[in-house]
Amino acid sequence: MKKMHYREWGIESTRYWGLLAILAGIIAVAGLAVLHMEHSGHWVTGMNNHVVWGTPHVFAVFLIVAASGALNIASIGSVFNKKCYKPLAPLSGLLAITLLVGGLLVLVLDLGRPDRLIVAMTHYNFKSIFAWNIYLYTGFMVIVVLYLWTMMERKMNGYTKAAGTFAFVWRLALTTGTGSIFGFIVARQGYDAAIYAPLFIVMSFAFGLAFYLLVLGFAFDWDNRELGDRIYMRLKNLLGLFVAATLYFVIAYHLTNLYATENHEYESFILLNGGVYTMMFWVGQVFIGSLIPMGILYHPALGKSRGAVNAAAILVILGGLAAMYVIIIGGQAFPMAMFPGKEVIESGFFDGTVASYSPSLPEVALGIGGIAAALLMTAIGIRMLRFLPESLADDKMDNRQD
Repeated sequence: MKKMHYREWGIESTRYWGLLAILAGIIAVAGLAVLHMEHSGHWVTGMNNHVVWGTPHVFAVFLIVAASGALNIASIGSVFNKKCYKPLAPLSGLLAITLLVGGLLVLVLDLGRPDRLIVAMTHYNFKSIFAWNIYLYTGFMVIVVLYLWTMMERKMNGYTKAAGTFAFVWRLALTTGTGSIFGFIVARQGYDAAIYAPLFIVMSFAFGLAFYLLVLGFAFDWDNRELGDRIYMRLKNLLGLFVAATLYFVIAYHLTNLYATENHEYESFILLNGGVYTMMFWVGQVFIGSLIPMGILYHPALGKSRGAVNAAAILVILGGLAAMYVIIIGGQAFPMAMFPGKEVIESGFFDGTVASYSPSLPEVALGIGGIAAALLMTAIGIRMLRFLPESLADDKMDNRQD
């Protein structure tokens, strides 16, 4: 590997401040949405006693999962010693932190009483997966900051592999914990599945890399830095592999459910007659989020077009949001089996009926605000510190170090 030089993002001030103003404006709208929900109460959202995790949770979990996957590029370079990925590692670590912070901001502001976070931070129930995740999330940020320090401080370079390995193991634990939130909920028929842990890990690879590709391409293009085809095609092919792996685990999950008679009603709800959830699954998750991106990424002509690859990455992100919507909200909307194996003749509590839920504008604004916050922090980070190499041109990369 030829010696790499790093420098701050050097775009002209007018464009930079304009970008920050746009992102800050989106965040301000999200802030107004939070104030509206806080002042009026959660009745202004689409949430109710049956669907208590709404659209903000869709965005929050998506960003948290993507944050873990964004660190994958750094892990490939440090842990698996693929040296052509090492120049990409600092941005990978920064994006992992900013995406996680963006997701946690949405999560905290959706609580209805953000001040109650103090209770969650001082009283722990270690039988709850949520208590575990508080340590996983905060620990992840600390570990990645230390990992970045070993990469960016020359005197600490000797500790990079050890820090990278620790961060790699921790992020696997983090994503396993996030998936286990749903896998451990035995009362919901759509959850209660051990496959959620590896499914979330594979989804994190795809979602995080999609974000990384878009941010990397945008940053290099705006600053007139050269991004060679060699490394770009590697990232593109890696994204196609992760999307295919995600689709495989989704198929395995539903085939496993179909094998058990007790899950037939839920599978029928998601796959056939669930209305918006069926549409989100087939159109959003399968076609927009999986099949179309794979077709673009592996197409002999489209796969070489950076515009088409960027479009595929955007579709992966949209498909990821659709997947989270199906898992989180669809899993709650499907009626709980209050008395398994028994038929409830009559109930005044809507037992046995599909819960209604429609996302409200404040919920969507809050979720988009979380993405904008992550991008704003990323833009400030690459402007202030040397996270980006000056060039990733093909002649800068040593073919012998693959």
